[in-house]
Amino acid sequence: MSAHALYVAAAYAITAVALAGLIGWILIDQRARKRELAELQAAGVRRRSDKAAKP
Repeated sequence: MSAHALYVAAAYAITAVALAGLIGWILIDQRARKRELAELQAAGVRRRSDKAAKP
């Protein structure tokens, strides 16, 4: 494998790891936000948009 091919392979590998990390972070954060929203709704806190939907 030439030096150039090694460089290109390393660049792709680093990019793939970075993208996988970002996707994982987004999924973990999404679960945390959903959990927080469920806790707020269980505590009786409602969304402001709910007032507009109910006449």
